[in-house]
Amino acid sequence: MGSPFTAAAARPSSRLPFQGGMLLIGVGLLGHLFAAHAIGGSRIAYTHHVFGFCVILLVTGGIIAGLGWMFWRSRSGLTVLAIGLVQALLGVWVALAPFRAAAGW
Repeated sequence: MGSPFTAAAARPSSRLPFQGGMLLIGVGLLGHLFAAHAIGGSRIAYTHHVFGFCVILLVTGGIIAGLGWMFWRSRSGLTVLAIGLVQALLGVWVALAPFRAAAGW
């Protein structure tokens, strides 16, 4: 016989989507930092790339968070994962920009 409160206890959700999303956001930031280093590593390059990362995070994060609030409120981990995926993709794209410019693409 169990406690009467065990039936009402919520199951702990997996933290893996949230942690994965935070890791992907970090990958996106590293992509911007790598691109700043690849174009010379001046203070202004780092400032512009970090500022660009923050603007992209605010704009895309706001859009994805709004969609997450509308469609899957109870799954905030998935929202963070989606934001992280977008940030990682854009970060890798920005990191490859100096190589695309050098190749003449």
